[in-house]
Amino acid sequence: MEYLSQSTNTTEATNWKLARCGAASAAERDLFFSDDVADVALAKIICGECQLREACYRGAIERREPCGVWGGELFQNGAVLAFKRRRGRPRKEQQLPASA
Repeated sequence: MEYLSQSTNTTEATNWKLARCGAASAAERDLFFSDDVADVALAKIICGECQLREACYRGAIERREPCGVWGGELFQNGAVLAFKRRRGRPRKEQQLPASA
């Protein structure tokens, strides 16, 4: 996978050909950069079973990756997000009627 082959201090000696995402089809690789919540969840599952997860994560932190799933974590604007929200406005919380 081309985007994983970049050398940084942390990942210099890592054999990226062993990464699970590198063995994925082109359609599966798109999961790592998808806007769909289900795709992101599937990408995290794929990463979770990868032997290079820690090196991938550290490299993404060092490079301040702008987006995507790296090392089983979702990055946006160089920071790790806990979860991906669906597009659109958040739900309004239901107001409880005032008691009389």
